[in-house]
Amino acid sequence: MMKPAVVLLSGGLDSATCLAIARDAGFACYCLSFDYGQRHNAELRAAERVVKALGAAEHRVINFGLAQFGGSALTDTSIAVPTGGVQAGIPVTYVPARNTIMLSLALAWAEVLGSRDIFVGVNAVDYSGYPDCRPEYIAAFEKMANLATKAGVEGQNLHIHAPLIDLSKAEIIQTGHRLGVDYALTVSCYQADPAGRACGVCDSCRLRAEGFAAAGVADPTLYHSS
Repeated sequence: MMKPAVVLLSGGLDSATCLAIARDAGFACYCLSFDYGQRHNAELRAAERVVKALGAAEHRVINFGLAQFGGSALTDTSIAVPTGGVQAGIPVTYVPARNTIMLSLALAWAEVLGSRDIFVGVNAVDYSGYPDCRPEYIAAFEKMANLATKAGVEGQNLHIHAPLIDLSKAEIIQTGHRLGVDYALTVSCYQADPAGRACGVCDSCRLRAEGFAAAGVADPTLYHSS
C-alpha cells in the first residue's frame, strides 16, 4: 500500500508543485486547504481544480478565522497589498502565525491517518521574506511535532518535507512542468478577483512572472486585463 502523506495545498503554484512531488514519490496524498479569511480566496477554487487534475486520496478545507485578528494585508482589507515591487524585509502580506497553525492542523490529521509525512511548499529563495518559510523554522517545527505527539513519543517520528525550500521559482516551475502540473489551474495573486484573475503587480505576481520567464516556460496566468 502507498504510504499516506498530508499535503498543504493553497491552490498556488508552489503548493501544486509540492503535491506533484509527493505523488511522484509514491505517497497517497491527503490534501489540506484553509479558508482563513484571505482576500484572495479564489485560491481555494484553484486548490479544488489542482486536486481534480493531479489526484488525491482526499481533500479537506478547514476554516479558521484569522481575519478576526487582521494584522496582514491578506486578512484586513484596510491594509493595501503592496504593488511597487518586492522590497527587503518582512512585508505587510505576512500573516501572523499562519504556517504554524496550518502545520499544526496538518500534524493532527497526520496522526489520525497514521502518517509520518507532511509536505509543505514553503520556499526560502524566491519568496517575500516570511519568517515561517525558512529552513530553521521547518526544522524547529519538526522537532516540536515529535515532542508533542503520541506518535513521536512512541518513536514513530514525523517528517516535514519542504522539497521546494532551496529552489528558485524557475526551478520550481521546471520541476512541476516535468511532473505534468497545469499551472493555468493555479492562483498565486494576493488580490485575485473572484474569477481568479491576477493583478500582475503584487509581490506574488511579480515572482511568478519572473519565474516563468527564467524557466523558459509559457506563463498561463490570467490577468485582470485579459
